[in-house]
Amino acid sequence: MLKNYTGPIFILIAATLWAFDGLIRQHLYTLPPITIIFFEHLIGLALLFPFVHKYIFSTKLTKREWWLVVLIAILSGLFGTLWFTTALGKVHFITISVVFLLQKLQPIFAITSARIFLKEKLDQRYVKWAVLAIIAAYFVTFKNGYVDFSAGGGGKETLIAALYALGAAFAWGSSTTFSKMLLGKVDPVRSRARDFAASPSDRGAATSNGVDFKVSTFYRFLVTIIVALPVLFLFGKGSSLSAPTTSQFGLLALIAVSTGMVALLIYYKGLAKTPVHISTILELTFPFVAILLDFIVNHTVLAPSQWLAAIVLVFSIYQIARLRESIT
Repeated sequence: MLKNYTGPIFILIAATLWAFDGLIRQHLYTLPPITIIFFEHLIGLALLFPFVHKYIFSTKLTKREWWLVVLIAILSGLFGTLWFTTALGKVHFITISVVFLLQKLQPIFAITSARIFLKEKLDQRYVKWAVLAIIAAYFVTFKNGYVDFSAGGGGKETLIAALYALGAAFAWGSSTTFSKMLLGKVDPVRSRARDFAASPSDRGAATSNGVDFKVSTFYRFLVTIIVALPVLFLFGKGSSLSAPTTSQFGLLALIAVSTGMVALLIYYKGLAKTPVHISTILELTFPFVAILLDFIVNHTVLAPSQWLAAIVLVFSIYQIARLRESIT
Protein backbone atom coordinates (compact mmCIF):
# COMPACT_ATOMS: atom_id res chain seq x y z
CA MET A 1 0.00 0.00 0.00
CA LEU A 2 2.86 2.38 0.85
CA LYS A 3 4.26 2.04 -2.68
CA ASN A 4 1.13 3.74 -4.00
CA TYR A 5 1.95 6.83 -1.98
CA THR A 6 5.73 7.07 -2.37
CA GLY A 7 5.46 9.07 -5.62
CA PRO A 8 3.16 11.78 -4.20
CA ILE A 9 5.23 11.88 -0.98
CA PHE A 10 8.40 12.52 -3.03
CA ILE A 11 6.68 15.35 -4.91
CA LEU A 12 5.47 16.94 -1.66
CA ILE A 13 8.98 16.74 -0.21
CA ALA A 14 10.43 18.39 -3.32
CA ALA A 15 7.78 21.13 -3.24
CA THR A 16 8.59 21.83 0.42
CA LEU A 17 12.31 22.06 -0.33
CA TRP A 18 11.66 24.53 -3.15
CA ALA A 19 9.61 26.67 -0.79
CA PHE A 20 12.67 27.08 1.46
CA ASP A 21 14.70 28.54 -1.42
CA GLY A 22 13.43 32.08 -0.94
CA LEU A 23 14.16 32.06 2.78
CA ILE A 24 17.72 30.88 2.18
CA ARG A 25 18.37 33.51 -0.49
CA GLN A 26 16.95 36.17 1.80
CA HIS A 27 19.98 35.70 4.08
CA LEU A 28 22.34 36.39 1.16
CA TYR A 29 21.03 39.92 0.58
CA THR A 30 24.48 41.46 1.14
CA LEU A 31 25.83 39.69 -1.96
CA PRO A 32 25.09 40.90 -5.51
CA PRO A 33 22.57 38.56 -7.21
CA ILE A 34 25.04 37.79 -10.02
CA THR A 35 27.57 36.61 -7.41
CA ILE A 36 25.00 34.28 -5.87
CA ILE A 37 24.24 32.85 -9.32
CA PHE A 38 27.93 32.27 -10.07
CA PHE A 39 28.66 30.40 -6.85
CA GLU A 40 25.47 28.32 -6.69
CA HIS A 41 26.08 27.07 -10.24
CA LEU A 42 29.78 26.49 -9.59
CA ILE A 43 29.04 24.41 -6.49
CA GLY A 44 26.23 22.59 -8.30
CA LEU A 45 28.52 21.80 -11.24
CA ALA A 46 31.20 20.40 -8.94
CA LEU A 47 28.66 18.18 -7.20
CA LEU A 48 27.02 17.10 -10.43
CA PHE A 49 30.16 16.16 -12.39
CA PRO A 50 30.98 12.85 -10.62
CA PHE A 51 27.50 11.54 -11.44
CA VAL A 52 27.34 12.60 -15.10
CA HIS A 53 30.93 12.56 -16.41
CA LYS A 54 30.47 9.26 -18.25
CA TYR A 55 27.47 10.72 -20.10
CA ILE A 56 29.40 13.93 -20.87
CA PHE A 57 32.35 12.18 -22.48
CA SER A 58 30.14 9.91 -24.57
CA THR A 59 27.91 12.69 -25.94
CA LYS A 60 28.74 15.03 -28.80
CA LEU A 61 26.49 18.02 -29.33
CA THR A 62 25.70 19.43 -32.74
CA LYS A 63 26.09 23.14 -33.48
CA ARG A 64 22.33 23.62 -33.13
CA GLU A 65 22.30 21.82 -29.78
CA TRP A 66 25.15 23.99 -28.50
CA TRP A 67 23.20 27.12 -29.42
CA LEU A 68 20.15 25.77 -27.59
CA VAL A 69 22.26 24.96 -24.49
CA VAL A 70 23.66 28.50 -24.50
CA LEU A 71 20.19 30.00 -24.93
CA ILE A 72 18.75 27.89 -22.10
CA ALA A 73 21.69 28.75 -19.83
CA ILE A 74 21.28 32.48 -20.47
CA LEU A 75 17.50 32.42 -20.02
CA SER A 76 17.14 29.92 -17.18
CA GLY A 77 20.50 29.90 -15.44
CA LEU A 78 21.40 33.58 -15.75
CA PHE A 79 18.38 35.84 -16.30
CA GLY A 80 15.79 33.64 -14.58
CA THR A 81 17.82 33.15 -11.43
CA LEU A 82 19.13 36.74 -11.52
CA TRP A 83 15.67 38.30 -11.71
CA PHE A 84 14.24 35.85 -9.15
CA THR A 85 17.06 36.60 -6.69
CA THR A 86 16.73 40.35 -7.33
CA ALA A 87 12.98 40.20 -6.67
CA LEU A 88 13.60 38.37 -3.39
CA GLY A 89 16.19 41.00 -2.51
CA LYS A 90 13.46 43.65 -2.56
CA VAL A 91 11.57 42.15 0.39
CA HIS A 92 10.82 45.65 1.72
CA PHE A 93 8.59 46.24 -1.29
CA ILE A 94 7.30 42.79 -2.23
CA THR A 95 6.91 39.74 0.01
CA ILE A 96 8.47 36.34 -0.61
CA SER A 97 4.94 34.93 -0.85
CA VAL A 98 4.11 37.22 -3.77
CA VAL A 99 7.36 36.38 -5.58
CA PHE A 100 6.60 32.65 -5.41
CA LEU A 101 2.98 33.11 -6.46
CA LEU A 102 4.05 35.11 -9.52
CA GLN A 103 6.31 32.21 -10.50
CA LYS A 104 3.17 30.15 -11.13
CA LEU A 105 2.72 32.19 -14.33
CA GLN A 106 5.52 30.20 -15.96
CA PRO A 107 3.17 27.90 -17.94
CA ILE A 108 1.67 30.91 -19.72
CA PHE A 109 5.10 31.93 -21.04
CA ALA A 110 5.92 28.30 -21.85
CA ILE A 111 2.73 27.90 -23.91
CA THR A 112 3.21 31.23 -25.71
CA SER A 113 6.82 30.52 -26.64
CA ALA A 114 5.90 26.98 -27.74
CA ARG A 115 3.29 28.48 -30.06
CA ILE A 116 5.91 30.80 -31.57
CA PHE A 117 8.90 28.47 -31.85
CA LEU A 118 7.37 24.99 -31.99
CA LYS A 119 4.18 25.97 -33.82
CA GLU A 120 2.13 24.12 -31.21
CA LYS A 121 -1.61 24.64 -31.47
CA LEU A 122 -3.05 27.13 -29.03
CA ASP A 123 -6.34 26.04 -27.49
CA GLN A 124 -8.65 29.04 -27.14
CA ARG A 125 -9.38 27.93 -23.58
CA TYR A 126 -5.77 28.79 -22.73
CA VAL A 127 -6.45 32.44 -23.45
CA LYS A 128 -9.38 32.57 -21.03
CA TRP A 129 -7.44 31.03 -18.15
CA ALA A 130 -4.26 32.97 -18.96
CA VAL A 131 -6.08 36.31 -18.85
CA LEU A 132 -7.72 35.34 -15.55
CA ALA A 133 -4.33 34.29 -14.12
CA ILE A 134 -2.71 37.60 -15.15
CA ILE A 135 -5.54 39.62 -13.59
CA ALA A 136 -5.23 37.54 -10.40
CA ALA A 137 -1.44 38.09 -10.40
CA TYR A 138 -2.06 41.84 -10.37
CA PHE A 139 -4.28 41.59 -7.28
CA VAL A 140 -1.80 39.22 -5.63
CA THR A 141 0.91 41.86 -6.04
CA PHE A 142 -1.08 44.92 -4.98
CA LYS A 143 -3.40 44.83 -1.98
CA ASN A 144 -6.97 45.53 -3.04
CA GLY A 145 -5.65 46.34 -6.52
CA TYR A 146 -4.46 49.79 -5.42
CA VAL A 147 -1.02 51.09 -6.47
CA ASP A 148 0.25 54.06 -4.46
CA PHE A 149 2.70 55.99 -6.66
CA SER A 150 2.91 58.91 -4.26
CA ALA A 151 6.22 59.80 -2.62
CA GLY A 152 6.91 57.19 0.02
CA GLY A 153 4.01 55.07 -1.16
CA GLY A 154 6.25 52.31 -2.41
CA GLY A 155 4.08 51.62 -5.44
CA LYS A 156 6.90 52.15 -7.93
CA GLU A 157 9.29 49.91 -6.01
CA THR A 158 6.64 47.23 -5.63
CA LEU A 159 5.96 47.34 -9.36
CA ILE A 160 9.68 47.01 -10.16
CA ALA A 161 10.05 44.06 -7.78
CA ALA A 162 6.98 42.38 -9.33
CA LEU A 163 8.40 42.92 -12.83
CA TYR A 164 11.61 41.16 -11.77
CA ALA A 165 9.54 38.21 -10.53
CA LEU A 166 7.56 38.17 -13.77
CA GLY A 167 10.82 38.37 -15.72
CA ALA A 168 12.01 35.25 -13.92
CA ALA A 169 8.76 33.45 -14.74
CA PHE A 170 9.17 34.48 -18.39
CA ALA A 171 12.79 33.30 -18.53
CA TRP A 172 12.05 29.92 -16.90
CA GLY A 173 8.81 29.41 -18.80
CA SER A 174 10.25 30.18 -22.23
CA SER A 175 13.36 28.07 -21.54
CA THR A 176 10.98 25.11 -21.22
CA THR A 177 10.26 25.44 -24.94
CA PHE A 178 13.94 25.45 -25.85
CA SER A 179 14.46 22.47 -23.55
CA LYS A 180 11.82 20.65 -25.59
CA MET A 181 13.79 21.43 -28.72
CA LEU A 182 17.03 20.25 -27.12
CA LEU A 183 15.55 17.07 -25.67
CA GLY A 184 13.87 16.06 -28.92
CA LYS A 185 10.56 17.96 -28.86
CA VAL A 186 9.14 15.97 -25.99
CA ASP A 187 7.73 17.18 -22.72
CA PRO A 188 10.86 17.87 -20.62
CA VAL A 189 9.15 16.86 -17.37
CA ARG A 190 7.94 13.53 -18.69
CA SER A 191 11.19 12.75 -20.48
CA ARG A 192 13.24 13.57 -17.39
CA ALA A 193 11.06 11.45 -15.14
CA ARG A 194 11.17 8.59 -17.62
CA ASP A 195 14.96 8.92 -17.87
CA PHE A 196 15.51 8.70 -14.13
CA ALA A 197 13.05 5.84 -13.77
CA ALA A 198 14.39 3.79 -16.68
CA SER A 199 16.92 1.01 -16.40
CA PRO A 200 20.45 1.70 -17.75
CA SER A 201 19.65 -0.14 -20.98
CA ASP A 202 16.49 1.91 -21.50
CA ARG A 203 17.93 5.34 -20.80
CA GLY A 204 19.65 5.69 -24.15
CA ALA A 205 16.46 4.87 -25.98
CA ALA A 206 14.49 7.29 -23.85
CA THR A 207 16.55 10.22 -25.15
CA SER A 208 17.68 8.89 -28.51
CA ASN A 209 15.91 11.74 -30.33
CA GLY A 210 17.53 14.46 -28.25
CA VAL A 211 20.20 15.31 -25.70
CA ASP A 212 20.17 13.40 -22.41
CA PHE A 213 18.75 15.54 -19.60
CA LYS A 214 21.80 14.95 -17.38
CA VAL A 215 24.11 16.16 -20.17
CA SER A 216 22.01 19.25 -20.88
CA THR A 217 21.87 20.08 -17.16
CA PHE A 218 25.66 19.82 -16.85
CA TYR A 219 26.27 22.08 -19.83
CA ARG A 220 23.60 24.53 -18.68
CA PHE A 221 25.44 24.89 -15.36
CA LEU A 222 28.79 25.21 -17.15
CA VAL A 223 27.63 27.83 -19.66
CA THR A 224 25.90 29.82 -16.90
CA ILE A 225 29.21 30.03 -15.03
CA ILE A 226 31.11 31.01 -18.18
CA VAL A 227 28.60 33.77 -18.96
CA ALA A 228 28.21 34.99 -15.35
CA LEU A 229 31.95 35.45 -14.75
CA PRO A 230 32.56 38.23 -17.32
CA VAL A 231 29.23 39.83 -16.34
CA LEU A 232 30.56 40.04 -12.78
CA PHE A 233 33.57 42.06 -13.88
CA LEU A 234 31.65 44.05 -16.51
CA PHE A 235 29.39 45.51 -13.82
CA GLY A 236 32.22 46.02 -11.34
CA LYS A 237 31.25 43.13 -9.06
CA GLY A 238 34.51 41.19 -9.45
CA SER A 239 35.58 41.99 -5.89
CA SER A 240 32.44 40.27 -4.61
CA LEU A 241 33.95 36.89 -5.51
CA SER A 242 35.92 37.11 -2.25
CA ALA A 243 33.04 38.67 -0.31
CA PRO A 244 31.06 35.60 0.84
CA THR A 245 31.64 34.63 4.44
CA THR A 246 31.94 31.03 5.61
CA SER A 247 28.29 30.97 6.61
CA GLN A 248 27.25 32.43 3.26
CA PHE A 249 29.25 29.77 1.43
CA GLY A 250 27.34 27.26 3.53
CA LEU A 251 24.03 28.79 2.41
CA LEU A 252 25.16 28.78 -1.23
CA ALA A 253 26.04 25.09 -0.92
CA LEU A 254 22.68 24.48 0.73
CA ILE A 255 20.88 26.10 -2.23
CA ALA A 256 22.92 24.05 -4.72
CA VAL A 257 22.19 20.82 -2.90
CA SER A 258 18.83 20.97 -1.13
CA THR A 259 16.57 23.25 -3.17
CA GLY A 260 18.57 22.56 -6.31
CA MET A 261 19.72 19.12 -7.36
CA VAL A 262 18.38 17.12 -4.43
CA ALA A 263 14.88 18.59 -4.78
CA LEU A 264 15.05 18.04 -8.54
CA LEU A 265 16.02 14.37 -8.20
CA ILE A 266 13.36 13.76 -5.55
CA TYR A 267 10.76 15.44 -7.77
CA TYR A 268 11.61 13.38 -10.84
CA LYS A 269 11.64 10.20 -8.79
CA GLY A 270 8.18 11.03 -7.50
CA LEU A 271 6.89 12.08 -10.90
CA ALA A 272 7.91 8.72 -12.37
CA LYS A 273 5.50 7.03 -9.93
CA THR A 274 2.67 9.57 -10.03
CA PRO A 275 0.02 10.30 -12.69
CA VAL A 276 0.50 13.76 -14.17
CA HIS A 277 -2.93 15.06 -13.12
CA ILE A 278 -2.15 14.17 -9.49
CA SER A 279 1.37 15.61 -9.59
CA THR A 280 -0.08 18.85 -10.99
CA ILE A 281 -2.27 19.22 -7.90
CA LEU A 282 0.57 18.30 -5.52
CA GLU A 283 2.91 20.85 -7.10
CA LEU A 284 0.42 23.58 -6.19
CA THR A 285 1.32 23.01 -2.54
CA PHE A 286 4.65 24.69 -3.30
CA PRO A 287 3.50 28.35 -3.27
CA PHE A 288 1.27 27.79 -0.25
CA VAL A 289 4.11 26.19 1.73
CA ALA A 290 6.16 29.28 0.79
CA ILE A 291 3.36 31.52 2.10
CA LEU A 292 3.27 29.53 5.36
CA LEU A 293 7.04 29.76 5.79
CA ASP A 294 6.95 33.48 5.01
CA PHE A 295 4.32 33.91 7.74
CA ILE A 296 6.27 31.85 10.32
CA VAL A 297 9.69 33.36 9.65
CA ASN A 298 8.93 36.91 8.45
CA HIS A 299 5.46 37.32 10.01
CA THR A 300 4.09 38.28 6.59
CA VAL A 301 0.31 38.16 6.30
CA LEU A 302 -1.43 38.47 2.94
CA ALA A 303 -4.50 40.68 2.75
CA PRO A 304 -7.88 38.97 2.14
CA SER A 305 -7.89 40.30 -1.44
CA GLN A 306 -4.44 38.77 -2.01
CA TRP A 307 -5.56 35.41 -0.64
CA LEU A 308 -8.58 35.41 -2.94
CA ALA A 309 -6.41 36.40 -5.90
CA ALA A 310 -3.86 33.69 -4.99
CA ILE A 311 -6.56 31.02 -5.05
CA VAL A 312 -7.84 32.26 -8.43
CA LEU A 313 -4.27 32.39 -9.79
CA VAL A 314 -3.40 28.87 -8.69
CA PHE A 315 -6.75 27.49 -9.93
CA SER A 316 -6.24 29.15 -13.34
CA ILE A 317 -2.76 27.69 -13.70
CA TYR A 318 -4.12 24.28 -12.67
CA GLN A 319 -6.71 24.50 -15.44
CA ILE A 320 -3.96 25.39 -17.92
CA ALA A 321 -1.93 22.40 -16.73
CA ARG A 322 -4.94 20.12 -17.24
CA LEU A 323 -5.40 21.45 -20.77
CA ARG A 324 -1.74 20.77 -21.55
CA GLU A 325 -2.04 17.25 -20.18
CA SER A 326 -5.09 16.49 -22.30
CA ILE A 327 -3.27 17.27 -25.57
CA THR A 328 0.13 15.66 -24.75
